[in-house]
Amino acid sequence: MFRHVLWSRPLVKFDITGIHPRTLNFTTSQCLNKDDRKDDQKDDLKANYMSDPNHPMTRIINAFKYDMAVFRHKFTASKEGLESDNLDGDVPLNFPVECDVIVIGGGMIGSCIGYWLKQTALGGLRVIVVEKDPTYRNSSSVLSGGCLRQQFSLEENIEMSLFGAEFIRKTNVALKVDGAEPLDMNYHPYGHLCLASEDQAEAMENNCALQNSLGAQNLIYSLEKLREKFPWINLDGVALGCYGLQNSGWFDSATFLYALKRKALNLGTEFVTAEALGFEFNYNSSISMSGIPEGEYFGIDKLVVRTQSGKTRSIKFAIAVVATGVASGSFLKNARIGEGPGILSVPMQIEPRKRYEYYFHCPEGPGLNTPMTIDPSGVYFRRVGLAGHYVVGRSPAFKEQTDNDLESEQEFFRNHIRPILKRRVARFENLELKHSWSHAYDYNNFDNTGILGMHPYYHNLYIATGFTGYGAQHAPAVAQAITDLIIDARFTKLNLARLSFDRLITLEPIMEEMCF
Repeated sequence: MFRHVLWSRPLVKFDITGIHPRTLNFTTSQCLNKDDRKDDQKDDLKANYMSDPNHPMTRIINAFKYDMAVFRHKFTASKEGLESDNLDGDVPLNFPVECDVIVIGGGMIGSCIGYWLKQTALGGLRVIVVEKDPTYRNSSSVLSGGCLRQQFSLEENIEMSLFGAEFIRKTNVALKVDGAEPLDMNYHPYGHLCLASEDQAEAMENNCALQNSLGAQNLIYSLEKLREKFPWINLDGVALGCYGLQNSGWFDSATFLYALKRKALNLGTEFVTAEALGFEFNYNSSISMSGIPEGEYFGIDKLVVRTQSGKTRSIKFAIAVVATGVASGSFLKNARIGEGPGILSVPMQIEPRKRYEYYFHCPEGPGLNTPMTIDPSGVYFRRVGLAGHYVVGRSPAFKEQTDNDLESEQEFFRNHIRPILKRRVARFENLELKHSWSHAYDYNNFDNTGILGMHPYYHNLYIATGFTGYGAQHAPAVAQAITDLIIDARFTKLNLARLSFDRLITLEPIMEEMCF
């Protein structure tokens, strides 16, 4: 059932003579106890299987030793004060040394993959998620606006958004944990309104037709319809709008992440608090690949991590999934992607891109019928509750970005957001800024679209990153797709083949036009 996955316990050599043969319940072990066997025959037999880590008897013995070690650790750790890396209660008592699938990055997409794999495979796979900061204090997974929309130009992004919206709406069914309280996703289905200038109008109409053909329910609003429905909007410079009627609005992304992680843990996914440092390589002369000298192919099968206590450890895996968000481009250099020979010379074009967000109060502002509204400039805003509070944000244009953040959050608001906000909504003239924050998201500067699937060089390395700020709503579809590829070696729900890394090699971008 589970293709590509070769499960194995830690391969530790030890003397088996002290283990009773009945404990092993293995036919070969019985021959060791026959009185008519000579000592040299026993030694030869033992040498045969102990020299082969894949021998069935070796695997059984190692499994027995591993289970006994876990059992012994649980009952002796508290008494003997054994050292543990479980500083925050977020890692297993026994630090893992092997797994079937290791997910690097425990944000929204990584945690969702950890949940989806265990939900599908149950006990058939051992899944570990490695995350260096379980507080997520700087993660876009919890700092983003949690928007739901289908106003995209690519079929894949539209279908992923529809899939994600359906899942998020049913979170308390899909992510239910027996005995635990249901969670409120704070889902607000008040729609998503994108405004287009004259130059953007034709593309918006074409995109709306595509969105609706795939199952979205979006409407093109003329200027007259916009004035009728949203009289508080100043329509100077606007040609038309696209309004999402269904599966559009916003939700609490932090609660959604908590729900995913809680359910994943309930299913048996292991979350390890550690910093992923890189991989250990192994050479395999039996594999040939274009651009790689004969006999010099190298693969990866161990992840090196630094634990909270500062120790460096290795975790052996059959499959690795990289979901490290903004760090993906730099982290994958540890696998020589972008720096190696042949197709490894093609780099990941993922980089951090900043997004500023602000919380402000304006009692005179628009009320209950305020959708998530996106100005042609990229400034977006929505209300928060019913007491005149709002969130507004924007990602700096490339010319506005600086490497050393010379412009503060307040300066950016004053120079690049407040003038646009006041011009679009006159009621915001006397707004009072209460709070500000910024975060980075994983921006794919190749074509504004996520990269998903197996890397063409490594047969056991999967990538799920670069979703350009929409990871929260796309996470369920990404997790479903990665699970499909690992377990069935094909897409079974959504065909996301065009999102593969291959397009970076062939230089064939699939540009997403509606990124804000």
